[in-house]
Amino acid sequence: MRAVRRAVLLCGPALCTLVSCGIPATGVVEAGGPAHGIVPMVRVYLVENGSLVAVPRRPAGAVDAESAVKHLLEGPTEAERAKRLTTLLPPLEVGPTVDPTSVASVPPAAGPSRAPSGGSAVEAPASATVSVNAGSGVVSIQLRYVNEELADLAVAQLICTAAEAQRTSDTGTGADAEAVTVKVKVTNGRGWSVEGSDERCPEG
Repeated sequence: MRAVRRAVLLCGPALCTLVSCGIPATGVVEAGGPAHGIVPMVRVYLVENGSLVAVPRRPAGAVDAESAVKHLLEGPTEAERAKRLTTLLPPLEVGPTVDPTSVASVPPAAGPSRAPSGGSAVEAPASATVSVNAGSGVVSIQLRYVNEELADLAVAQLICTAAEAQRTSDTGTGADAEAVTVKVKVTNGRGWSVEGSDERCPEG
């Protein structure tokens, strides 16, 4: 699997790659109850004792990179935390935004002019803080709510989760799917970015 690497613009020390870090595979951890019938599944990569662990999740819709990243950013479930599974990714915090209808509905006050108050605060949708754009063999993830640089293992969580789901979306679950390499770029709210592929992600 190709190494995870920082974008050239970072001009810093080489990122500890999936190859050099020697991220061990712990296999698939069954954290939920048994599924009945054939249902679509995605696998998110959580952390256990410094190792990536693939955990199955049941998406509400199709299996794709966007749904997989959404499940990953939700963090471990109670059942997964009971199995000592954690995440190094910052929790998804949906910040307040301005409701434009509230601003428009307030009539101007009599007397000296005042700066607008900004309207009422409403919760922004998750799409306002996270975006996932995927094509054939390529995934771009923007975490607008994250301002700090992500740890190497946190980057690996995103890359392995998004890449596996995108590979399944591109080729299905047949034997040919394993031969497809997916490249992933992760960017935070300050423009810091990391690129990598899934060639060294743990296998289930």
